[in-house]
Amino acid sequence: MARQPEAQFILTWRGKVMMDGDRVLRVGRDHPALQDVTPLRPFLGMADRIPYFAAELTQIAEQDSDALTLDTFLDPSHQRHAATGDALLTELRAAMMRLSPLDAELAATAKAVLGWHHTHRFCARCGVESRPSPGGWQRNCDACGGHHFPRTDPVVIMLITHGNSLLLGRSPGWPEGMYSLLAGFVEPGETLEAAVRREVKEETNIDVGPVRYLASQPWPFPSSLMFGCAGEATSSAITIDPVEIEDALWVTREEMLAVFAGQHPQILPARKGAIAHFLMENWLSDRLE
Repeated sequence: MARQPEAQFILTWRGKVMMDGDRVLRVGRDHPALQDVTPLRPFLGMADRIPYFAAELTQIAEQDSDALTLDTFLDPSHQRHAATGDALLTELRAAMMRLSPLDAELAATAKAVLGWHHTHRFCARCGVESRPSPGGWQRNCDACGGHHFPRTDPVVIMLITHGNSLLLGRSPGWPEGMYSLLAGFVEPGETLEAAVRREVKEETNIDVGPVRYLASQPWPFPSSLMFGCAGEATSSAITIDPVEIEDALWVTREEMLAVFAGQHPQILPARKGAIAHFLMENWLSDRLE
């Protein structure tokens, strides 16, 4: 399918995606930038009868900021490639609020699948280097016959309320002023509800009663699926685990109005495009039902 005349390619580099303004750049199969990509070109899917693929650049022409910012939580730097003009390689967290639904799906899938290939080069059964399948959604081991597939890690993100207040927290290393909903990985043998209660208890020592599922979002940082849940706290005294989080606090609905307006003295608004923003916005406007 990659040889079809209408095939389009999404260019990436170190997890970043090539953006042309507010749009994910697409290039055709004869574009000169494809001379500088790895052989692996995972199939991302079809849209309007156009097959889309990911292609990872092996070199760039220009780096626009200090290399120390690369791979940080929200890398502000941009990179270029000589064959793509003014298009910029952009960190997906910074770009997601500007993406259309199709662009978001293509970029997230490309980042997740290519990231999986980077971290799962060797067979988990025998340790020999495996090879990717032609479509890029499988790795096969010729030594032991093992087959391996992209993994997705389930994560719960919790809208925990107590009366008129919402529980927020922040992790070490986050940008100053950034707070969000608590979140954590689902462990083997757990339900989503049990994971919500355990994570909140571990991080803040708060007990949670009823829990319900609200919405989900793919989150390729690197390979998560976020399950948005609402939970009702049955206690309110916070005792944080400093290994897990840096701070946690209760924020009233009135304070959240100031947060969303960008007028809170301590807390920045959540990034648009993230499920945390969606959940908090709907809680604030009383539209969770």
